[in-house]
Amino acid sequence: MTILGFRVLGPLEVAVDGQVVPLGGPKPRLLLAALLLQPNVVVSTELLIEVLWPSSAPRSAAANIRTYVHSLRKRLADGHPELGERIGSRASGYILKAGPEEIDHSTFGELAARAQDALGRGEAESALGLLDQAEALWRGEVLEGLPHDHGWGATVARLTELRLAVSEQRLRARIELGRTAEAVAELRGLVTEHPLREELWHQLIVALRADGRTTDAIEAYETAGKVLAEELGTEPGPRLRELRASLAQASAAAPNTASPNTVAVAITRPMAPVCQLPLDLPDFTGREGVVGNLVGLFRKRREQGKPAIAVLSGAPGVGKSSVAIRVAHAVREDFPDGQLHVDLAGTSSSPRPPMSVLAELLRALGVPDAGLPRDLAERAALLRSRLAGTRMCVVLDDAAGAAQVRPLLPGAGTCAVLITSRVRMPDLAGATPVDVDLLPESEAAKLLEGIVGSERVAAEPECATAILRQCGYLPLALRVAGAKLTHRPGWTLRVLADRLRDERRRLDELRVGDLAVRASVTLSYDLLPMSAATAFRGLGGLGSVQFPAWVVAALLGRDLAEDVLDVLVDAHLVELVGSDGTGQPRYRLHDLLRCYAVELRAQDVPSKARDATKRVLEGYLALAVEAADRMPIDFFGIYRDDTAGHPNLPPGTADLVEDPAAWFAAERHTCVAAVSLAAELGFDALAWRLAAALAPYFDQRGHQDDWLHTHAVALAAARRSGEVRGEAIIQRNLGQIQLYQDSYADAQTAFEQSQLLFDKIGDAQGAAIALAGLGTVLRIKGEDTVALDHCHAALDQFSAAGDPHGEAVARIAIGAVWLARHRFADAERWFTEALEQSAEIGDRHREAHALKRLAMLQQHLGDLAGARERVDRAIAIFNELGDDHCVGYANQNLGELYLHSGDLAHAQLLLVNSLSVHRRNGDRRSEAEVSQMLGELHEALSQHERSRTYSERALALWRELSARPQESALASRLQESAEASYGNPATA
Repeated sequence: MTILGFRVLGPLEVAVDGQVVPLGGPKPRLLLAALLLQPNVVVSTELLIEVLWPSSAPRSAAANIRTYVHSLRKRLADGHPELGERIGSRASGYILKAGPEEIDHSTFGELAARAQDALGRGEAESALGLLDQAEALWRGEVLEGLPHDHGWGATVARLTELRLAVSEQRLRARIELGRTAEAVAELRGLVTEHPLREELWHQLIVALRADGRTTDAIEAYETAGKVLAEELGTEPGPRLRELRASLAQASAAAPNTASPNTVAVAITRPMAPVCQLPLDLPDFTGREGVVGNLVGLFRKRREQGKPAIAVLSGAPGVGKSSVAIRVAHAVREDFPDGQLHVDLAGTSSSPRPPMSVLAELLRALGVPDAGLPRDLAERAALLRSRLAGTRMCVVLDDAAGAAQVRPLLPGAGTCAVLITSRVRMPDLAGATPVDVDLLPESEAAKLLEGIVGSERVAAEPECATAILRQCGYLPLALRVAGAKLTHRPGWTLRVLADRLRDERRRLDELRVGDLAVRASVTLSYDLLPMSAATAFRGLGGLGSVQFPAWVVAALLGRDLAEDVLDVLVDAHLVELVGSDGTGQPRYRLHDLLRCYAVELRAQDVPSKARDATKRVLEGYLALAVEAADRMPIDFFGIYRDDTAGHPNLPPGTADLVEDPAAWFAAERHTCVAAVSLAAELGFDALAWRLAAALAPYFDQRGHQDDWLHTHAVALAAARRSGEVRGEAIIQRNLGQIQLYQDSYADAQTAFEQSQLLFDKIGDAQGAAIALAGLGTVLRIKGEDTVALDHCHAALDQFSAAGDPHGEAVARIAIGAVWLARHRFADAERWFTEALEQSAEIGDRHREAHALKRLAMLQQHLGDLAGARERVDRAIAIFNELGDDHCVGYANQNLGELYLHSGDLAHAQLLLVNSLSVHRRNGDRRSEAEVSQMLGELHEALSQHERSRTYSERALALWRELSARPQESALASRLQESAEASYGNPATA
């Protein structure tokens, strides 16, 4: 189920499943803000125009709004296809449809109302929880960063006032619950921000009085009186004055002796509480969130009169013990009866048994050896009894598991227990799990700087960044690296960075004294069952990639291996990084853990290790071919080798490719790495076949760098293996991407080589595909006659092979040659035949291409309205099929039509979007065409500098492409424009 969130309580945001959706420029954001402040209500176009253009609106304002709405719908639909319909069009304006739970200001109001009801029932704890949730929705001021329309004033003021009221209610609830110190701290800030609000002063004084700070309360009253007198010329209201009178009475009764209960407690409390905590690292860096949450948890549970237990788990060397010690030191005053610390040796070959640990803890609490029970249950009961009446913090470091620590826990009272472990403990009831993760880059940089000194880091910032990356932001690794540099003052940071660059030596380098990353990881690895250890070593051989669960099963040669994966995840040797677009969890190995796994894998039987990796690569090939088969677009090329057998899908993975584009998106980087891995291991057939199976997705989504990289590897692999068919397929695909990137000589060579190879093996259909590509290259180069011959030859071969999809492509290509020759009647006949044939066979993609070509023809004939209608239809089909690549080109055509019809606002929007697509894809010819049109557009708008910038970029591109006619025509136009400007002082 998709989770949608519209956020106005701070900077405007839209989030789909937690991911923020880019909204575009200021105008679309203002439009969305106006709709969000009145959800499920039609907002008139007139009001929206006033919001977007408060001073003077352009004549095209209504059309611009339609464009912005279209853009917003598309961006929402990118998050989830159904979300584009949330913005509806009405005769008088637009409406945004959303439930109250999807809009933060609606949720805020609902939470505030529920909290008010809870306070009315005397349920302060429940109310406080609701109010905390409400306050957490605020990320800043309402619609921060956007200019506010005057019509929003009432709504913004209401929300701001409600936020302040919620703050007051939260503080009132805290005071009622006895959390006066927290309330005082927050109220100090609020009265500074809102010094004229008497309710806040009243609550501050009440909180100070409840905290026993009568003198401070009186001082706060006097400050309030002074502020009110100076700013408003008034005195405090009756409620504040009554409160002041009660303070006077309390102050008079203050001199008093301690109560007998207080004296009794003092007598029974030990004079010197035990404190066994190790040193709190002076260079401890970061972790404010984790430390703050744990301190808050312990204080909350103490106030509730209940024990608190937290389990800190994480990967080897991540700093779990350091965090636990930092927290224990931070709460010493909250647990004044003592702090205990025990090393449970959970990662050693002999974890400490609970009996011996209980003895150590009881001795620390004053129980002599003669008083220690001999039975585990009795000894645990005695510890619970001793802890029940105290306020102590206990640190149980390096626990092996829940069974080891369960007898060591308090049963009642207000003690706090911190447990560190390399494994998660879901079976430890009542414990709060806390994952200690790697340091963020900024905190890792501070840690390294704190160890080696800021001057050395500042002198070589790039090398420092490299060291952070090579250490994987792991605190232990950073401490080892820092210690090495500290004890080698003659080393530059570059020396260490260079030594760490080689992954085969990295773990050798990350060792100093008794600190060593390898030794730390070994402790965790040695505890693994055999199957988990085998899987861990196999994962190291896959490289630095993310992977789904089926990969572990493939490595082990099993149908399923979730149990093994769970062991690795719970041991923090494999990291769960999230879910992909198919809804499947994805995992990874930390880089240093991967280096360790690679070391171990070198000791495996080579043939078994290769077979395990081959099973994974075959699984990816099977899934990629299946996904390519299911793509909505008929790929004009060959992506599978049906002359050879295909591996079976990995067990339980058939549903992963139900949405093929989502699967490709999730696995793109891993598949690209898999092509290289297959080639490195000598699995050449797997390398080129996997690369070919990726081509349909790369083509549809414009991932041209990945396309080029994988096919360069694949071509070498196909040639090494002597597979002529494989080389022919890869050469054809390479010609296509080189054509996209205007490398016409390379594209022509690739298509020619592909045709020859297909002819060699008697594959007429493959040769026809190569011929069609060759015809396109020749048409672009101006060799129309030869191009036409190739296209007709391709058509004949497609017809003979019974390939109607190829026939439609060839007909479009023939029509394109006639269009280039300005033989419009011939061009129309071929385009129309292609359109009809595509519609007949249900090839929506070719249908859209035929429509786009017919639109270009109608543009040449001066029928701009007809051309626009056909381009709109083509864009709708491309959008429906998810073909971002072709949408960019169609936007270019439509933008050109708007430009020639004088609708410059629409033209600019479409052409700028198209330009970004062409630049991303490396299509210099299309970039030149669009840049030239944008130059004409800005010239029409009298924006001469911007016009010249675009035009000069176009001219440079035409020169790079050796396109003499286009270069000459544009150079002449620029010269004429420059002369006109020189002669016109108004534009000079």
